[in-house]
Amino acid sequence: MNDMLSFWEPWLRPSAGLATVQWSLLLAVATMVGYACQRHAALPKVVGYSLVGGIAGLIGFGANTAWPLQGTGLFLLELGVAIVLFECGGRITLRWFRHNPMVLVQSVAESALTYVLVSLVLGWLGVAPEVAGPLALVAMAASPLVLTRVVADMRAAGAVTDRGLVLATLSTLYALALGSAKAGMLTQPKAGFVASIMPVLVVLGVSVAVALVLAVLMRLALRFMSPASENTSILFLTLISASVPVASYLGGSAPLAALLGGILLKQFNPRPWAWPRQLGTAASLLTMLMFVLVSTVAAQADWSAPVAGVVGAVILARLVAKTLGVAVGNVGTGANWRQAFWVGCAMAPMSSVALLIASQFVAAAPELGAQIAGVALPTILVMEVLGAALATVAIYRSGESSRPWKPLSRTNTAGDERES
Repeated sequence: MNDMLSFWEPWLRPSAGLATVQWSLLLAVATMVGYACQRHAALPKVVGYSLVGGIAGLIGFGANTAWPLQGTGLFLLELGVAIVLFECGGRITLRWFRHNPMVLVQSVAESALTYVLVSLVLGWLGVAPEVAGPLALVAMAASPLVLTRVVADMRAAGAVTDRGLVLATLSTLYALALGSAKAGMLTQPKAGFVASIMPVLVVLGVSVAVALVLAVLMRLALRFMSPASENTSILFLTLISASVPVASYLGGSAPLAALLGGILLKQFNPRPWAWPRQLGTAASLLTMLMFVLVSTVAAQADWSAPVAGVVGAVILARLVAKTLGVAVGNVGTGANWRQAFWVGCAMAPMSSVALLIASQFVAAAPELGAQIAGVALPTILVMEVLGAALATVAIYRSGESSRPWKPLSRTNTAGDERES
């Protein structure tokens, strides 16, 4: 596109730059394709967003986006992830774990098994340990961001939906804490256990501190502001936006701080929240931008037959590990084995969090990070699309979707739009 428009450069005077025009048009196309995927292919809108971004990245549009992520692109992605993770954190009630502690065991089991199995498979394929370890951390992160969009499009509710969202959120928490710490250790010599655990504690400590301040400020606001007010929603959004650069600057993880902030606020204010609904179109636009940006950047990877083989092995090992991990920890959780299988499938998607972790590795150690990104980026792109489709099948087959899983006819499209 840049070559085609180079002739007009002496006459072009865009107010915000040509890249702004290109991204606006790309989002317009993504909107239409996402709508078509839901209405005519019975797939979630995120599949359309990811396909448009992936195709744009493959034809060279990704040249407009710096890699590793930095500047405005990094801030927008972290902000979008933080907003969704804050909402996901607000769904988690710590009291639930007291009554059903096996859910925590299930979460740790599937995350640990994913890390171990992916590391073993990569080692068997001849990948160096210093590359296999970070890749296993990237694979550990499920995507509550994709899953929340699938749930919203299918209007799903039930045991599989709730358990999938909680487990995906917890795996994201582990991956963010360990991934941020690992990125800071890539260029350091190997040390003992105490020196190795310190970066994790620093990331967690800073993130918890920022999350606590965020939750306290929001709780104070809710004392004299209505949760259903549009001004309250704007206040929450601005506080989350402010926490993103603060957490990163102090050495923590901005998405992790937002996730923990949502969990803490839920404990301080157990009443149901209305603010996500008030954000409306603005939040939807930011979410769509996030998915398009992820697939556009992920498509920049070098595609080859050897890389495709490694990517396929990572995807297969990850799917097996997630499903087995959920099944192993299913005893005593109150869910049957069929539900456990569909929960494992619902945790298949990968997206923004995995991309942020991979970007941290590349920024910390460019040479080693390039090898990590060479496998991580294609894996993220494939699992953002394929994972969303698997999550859709899982929710439908578990019987928790309130919509029939078939393309909508012309006669009921208008009525369904009004309900949306």
